[in-house]
Amino acid sequence: MTDLSKVSPANDRPTLRIGHSPDADDAFMFWAMASGRVAVEGYRVEHVMEDIESLNRRAQTGELEVTAISAAAYPSLAGTYRLLRAGASIGRAYGPVVVARKAIDPGLAGRRVAVPGVYTTAYLLLRLFAAGFEPVFTPFDRILQMVAAGEVDAGLVIHEGQVTYEREGFVKVLDLGEAWHRATGLPIPLGLNAVRRDLGAQVAERVRDALLASIREAQAHEDEALDYALQFGRGVDREAGRRFVRMYVNDDTLDLGEEGRAALESLYARAVGRGIFEAIPPLDIV
Repeated sequence: MTDLSKVSPANDRPTLRIGHSPDADDAFMFWAMASGRVAVEGYRVEHVMEDIESLNRRAQTGELEVTAISAAAYPSLAGTYRLLRAGASIGRAYGPVVVARKAIDPGLAGRRVAVPGVYTTAYLLLRLFAAGFEPVFTPFDRILQMVAAGEVDAGLVIHEGQVTYEREGFVKVLDLGEAWHRATGLPIPLGLNAVRRDLGAQVAERVRDALLASIREAQAHEDEALDYALQFGRGVDREAGRRFVRMYVNDDTLDLGEEGRAALESLYARAVGRGIFEAIPPLDIV
């Protein structure tokens, strides 16, 4: 097997566009690729950094060869993409949080709630554990501003906001990670990485192996990778950034595993039971 860390990119190699979000945990995972320490054998990598809802929307047309997606987006993408077992963002009794300026009923009935996108797993989870709210679709990095300004009653927070909302003066209304854990006893699958089917099995395996090597390299050089990741941390201090990265770059990130598969199946089954999805998609994981 080729040592991916020794492969040097060449200008005449075909390009793989890899989409991932500009937040600290994704940046941490891809640091070794971005710095040239790890490559995808036979390819030049172009990093496309956009917020997760933008990537979910681009994935609907199969635009990028490799991309991060929300777990909730996969049912509409299963015909175009396969899932990678490496690189998943999974929480264990923690995850997206609904916050407000003051305590309100966690049922959220009749409340206007800023949410980070229709395809996001956070929004799907909110639909599973709350009802009767009015979603206000908002870029994830403006949600706390909307809540602070009183434009909405509450906000559904993802990314680093999960570890900073208290210091910014907000109170927790509903912890969806805790709610999911109580209901299922399973980890909560939030983000996934996917590779386009038309690239074939060999390329999919090369991408998977490179991503796994990149994650391991970052974990082995945490401080150096964290220096890079915190450029995308939106104001979090170093230790908060480290805490956030460790929350979502963990053993589950190295391998989705059988428990991760079971969690995805449970998520989709519950969504089907609520009439949100028509069917559980086949889980084609490489």
